[in-house]
Amino acid sequence: MMARAYPMEGLPQQVTVYEVGPRDGLQNEAAIVPVEVKAEFIDRLADAGHKVIEATSFVHPKWVPQLADAEQLLDRLHRRPGVRYPVLVPNERGLDRALERGVDEIAVFASATETFAAKNLNRSLESQFEMFEPVVARALENGVRVRAYVSMCFGDPWEGPTPVSQVVAVGERLLGLGCYELSLGDTIGVGTPGHVTALIEAFTSPDKLAVHFHDTYGQALGNTLAALRAGVTTVDASTGGIGGCPYAESATGNLATEDLVWMLRGLGIETGLDLDKLVATSTWLAARLGRPSPSRVVQALAKG
Repeated sequence: MMARAYPMEGLPQQVTVYEVGPRDGLQNEAAIVPVEVKAEFIDRLADAGHKVIEATSFVHPKWVPQLADAEQLLDRLHRRPGVRYPVLVPNERGLDRALERGVDEIAVFASATETFAAKNLNRSLESQFEMFEPVVARALENGVRVRAYVSMCFGDPWEGPTPVSQVVAVGERLLGLGCYELSLGDTIGVGTPGHVTALIEAFTSPDKLAVHFHDTYGQALGNTLAALRAGVTTVDASTGGIGGCPYAESATGNLATEDLVWMLRGLGIETGLDLDKLVATSTWLAARLGRPSPSRVVQALAKG
């Protein structure tokens, strides 16, 4: 059952849900998910109305074995008109692989802290840009759009709270390279609504920001509402709430797409997504992963 919508002032009329389930959602799975299951998962997401689905990552298979089938997956995709299928690219070799497959949109990922940059990228906070700059430049030269992620924007398990000024410095630099959008990641889920508002307001262009929340402390929906009030209109989410980060053990599941859509529907905000089809997709995927979806909305509606 869905109650009537009660809009609130100061919120957007429409929100883009940037679906990360096939990449960020599946990358932590211990058992390898067959490529045909991944391809069907992506097609089901498109059928549910998604217009942007991050399909996979061209990271070295040694580091994320689950995504070693990136080329095979892209070859299997049934690409629908009007749907974007970006991929994550860690370095120039990853870009080469993406370009060979005709990819037209990529994402790069950076760290807002020294320790996570060292653990995730084997770089310092400053030297990480030596990786990104040629990737972004070459992608743009080839007509490929580039999105940027920044991890540990609210806190780092080794360093504690991340200074807002540090996040802004990294983020503005990425936007300056030519990235069309910057996704602010709460990798370990420690952000709270006031912190979210302060960080977004510290940027010069909130319209170029997206948010990526993990629900470790149950704050993801509250943080999303704060971000929408601050001017953000793109929210990353993972169907079924699957996923985490292989380099941050305290990072639990992503914000579930179904939970996000339920809240947005209740606020009268359009997403273009079919909630029933999303729930059916999560239930289908859960059977293949061998465990129930952590999404509260999926749990409630699947029983109904």
